[in-house]
Formats: sequence, C-alpha cells, structure tokens
Amino acid sequence: MAFGSEPRARAAKVGGLLLLSSALSLCAACGAAPAQNQNGAAPQKSDGAAARPSVSEVGDIRITAITHASFQLEYGGRVIHVDPTGAGDYSAAKQADLVLVTDIHPDHLDPAAIAKVRKAGAPVVAPSAAADKIESPTVINNGETKTVAGISIEAVPMYNLQRGPSPGQLFHPKGRGNGYVLTLGSKRVYIAGDTECTDEMRALKNIDVAFVPMNLPYTMPPAEAAGCVKAFAPKVVFPYHYRGQNPEEFKAALKGEPVEVRLLEWYPPEPKGGAPQ
Repeated sequence: MAFGSEPRARAAKVGGLLLLSSALSLCAACGAAPAQNQNGAAPQKSDGAAARPSVSEVGDIRITAITHASFQLEYGGRVIHVDPTGAGDYSAAKQADLVLVTDIHPDHLDPAAIAKVRKAGAPVVAPSAAADKIESPTVINNGETKTVAGISIEAVPMYNLQRGPSPGQLFHPKGRGNGYVLTLGSKRVYIAGDTECTDEMRALKNIDVAFVPMNLPYTMPPAEAAGCVKAFAPKVVFPYHYRGQNPEEFKAALKGEPVEVRLLEWYPPEPKGGAPQ
C-alpha cells in the first residue's frame, strides 16, 4: 500500500458511516407519528369558539341537556327525564323517579331508553297515542292535570298550525302529543314539545322556566319562537329541539325583553338514533 493511503481509506470509511447515520436519522424522523397530547389524541386546532355548558340551575332546579329534545331535571332529590332516547349519552345520567314522554316520534318515544333510565316502578307520563309502547304508562290527555310522583303535571296541547308533510296534513296534529307544565316547589316549568306558536302557549301564565323548540320544518323558526315567548314571558327560557337552526337568532330576537335566554349544548358529537321530528 502506498504511503498515506491507509489514513485516507480510514477517513473515507468514517465519513461514509457518518453519512449513513444521518440518512437513517432523517428517515426515522420522516416516519414518526404526529405528536399527541396527554390524553392520547392528536392535537386539534381550536376555532376559538367557547363551548356551551350542558348544565344550568334555576334556583333549586338543575337542568342537564342530553340531546335534541331529551334532558334531565333535578328538584328536591327527585330526578325527571324528559323524552329519553337512544341518541343521547346517559352514561352520567341519574335514574328517573319520573319520566315524561311528549309524542310518538322516535326522538321523543324510545321504549329501550325509557327502560334504561327508569327506576323500578317509576311512573312514565305520556299521551294516549304513545301509551301502547310503554310499560304501565300514566296517561294524561290535553287539558288534564294530575299529580304524579308528588308533582303536579298539566298537559298542554302541542301541535302544528300550518306545517306538515303535504297539503292538508300536519306533522303534529292537535290532541296527539303533550307539552307539560310542572309545578316544582314555587316554580312552574313549561316543556313545549313539538309545537308551533299556539293559542295555548301564548296564554300561559306565571311560567318561571320554559323549553321552546325551533326547528324546521317540524316546529317553527327562531324568530317565530321568540315572538311566542314574548307573549307568555317566562322568566328563563331554554331553546331546545333546534337541530339545523341557530339559537343565537332566538336570543337576539329577545334582546331587551324581560326574559333571560340561556343556551345549553344540546348537540355534542352527532348522536346515533332516530331522525328528529
């Protein structure tokens, strides 16, 4: 070997190894998985929008929004579920001392969901049109008032005035479904169900808390719902059953009125289950 050739060969070998090591490191970096946060999910880009709460309290009444028309009321140690359906997440819900069903459509009447949340022997209040789907129902018809589970319940007609699937038909005919007025201590709570702005709703008196629907084509748009709320002037109103509508429009339409509008999160990730009506 010529003088000086061995050092040059050794240097070339070391340089090659360094180049190979760098290449391998680069390939490893290219194939690495995206960074994850502490709960194991890939980082998500925030749109800056504040999440709405799903729980609210009006005096000693606690309201938990579940989905669409389904929610939980708590008062005086008792739990009331309204229109429980399989579309909702009931993993954190409490067992019901009383269940209220407003109508026959699957986003209001789900026998499996009722059985899931109902305490053994707890009454289920429903209109007669829904009774055959419920085990041991307590039937209340429009205009009747009954005391069930120690709570006064008034059945208020809920129906369409003009909207329906075809001319001469309505999505919700008068007499089939119930809205409800509950007396919880000193407060009156109105659950409208699927309805337009009926004379019965406009004539309500002394309502402390109201739940009012606003989705098309089945009930009414936000501006129309706000006009009806102005007529009976509840102290606090929660827009619900509003898939596809913007409840902020409802809130804006009531600006300056003596009505407090509270917005809850009714639609956390798209639920499974029956189509809204």
